Amino acid sequence: MSDVVDLIIADHRELERLFEVLENEPGKRELTLPVVTALLVAHSRAEEAEVYPVARSEARETDEVAHSQEEHAEAEELLEKLQGIDPSAAEFDPALNEFVKAVRHHIGEEESDVLPGIRERIGDARRAELGAAFAASREAHLGEAPGEETKAELLQQARNAGIEGASSMSKDELTEALKPE
Repeated sequence: MSDVVDLIIADHRELERLFEVLENEPGKRELTLPVVTALLVAHSRAEEAEVYPVARSEARETDEVAHSQEEHAEAEELLEKLQGIDPSAAEFDPALNEFVKAVRHHIGEEESDVLPGIRERIGDARRAELGAAFAASREAHLGEAPGEETKAELLQQARNAGIEGASSMSKDELTEALKPE
């Protein structure tokens, strides 16, 4: 079994590789953006469902998880915006730069703040168990698009972010509460 931290970092490296393609090979953007979307959304949903609740409760990474949850919402919002722009249009590059900058920032913070706490405070066997759960969840979410979360997924995101009263909110209210400020 694979360590959840290693799996998350492997996804981060793959996203960075795909960002290089998007930034440096405009002719491949049309085919690369759907791959980035699939990986980013599946990765985010799997972290939110399987990793962040454990990071909050067992690794005591409460503030870091709340911040990471906000960054996921921001990245998906920027990704949705990017998907609506023709890759050959002049406005694509600035939107791409904003999206990539936000995700790279998130990766950097997660790898320096959240993941070391998980590695230090959660044992090898538990991290392997989380790795299996993360991989299964990521696989189940492949093909989903930004903004397609279920109410249960939004509720988990709200819990991860520490939003009070989330259980009594409607799906629309949860969506609004989770939007980046």
